[in-house]
Amino acid sequence: MALHMLKLCVGAESVEDQRDSVQRRLAMMAAAGQKPEQFHTTRMVPKRAAELIDGGSLYWVIKGNIQARQRFLDVRPFVDVDGISRCHLVLEPVLHETSWAPRRPFQGWRYLDPDDAPPDFGSSDASDMPAELRRELAGLGLL
Repeated sequence: MALHMLKLCVGAESVEDQRDSVQRRLAMMAAAGQKPEQFHTTRMVPKRAAELIDGGSLYWVIKGNIQARQRFLDVRPFVDVDGISRCHLVLEPVLHETSWAPRRPFQGWRYLDPDDAPPDFGSSDASDMPAELRRELAGLGLL
């Protein structure tokens, strides 16, 4: 059964910022002769990694709201050059916008039960609204 993860997206002001960051990083990897692969590095290795890669996604909290997700492809533990255990969360390089769901700040990451995950935007919802309007409506509890 799939399990999701929740993580704060530090430095991005919007889904578009995060999407641009992913594309820049993939282009830099390709230019350096590396295999372009989207991953996020964490210090802790998820104990429930098998459930994450069984159809789970990493849900990004941007500016206080869950706004997007990326599907998990792999979870790869490794030891860095300083001898510290770390983990690459390998992600599909596509950001899927979701319905906004407010979240308070937290450190690290949290597991997210599939029943608590917001749905992806569809053709009949607010996906065509400007991001600023969605942010304001979400802040009012209307989205």
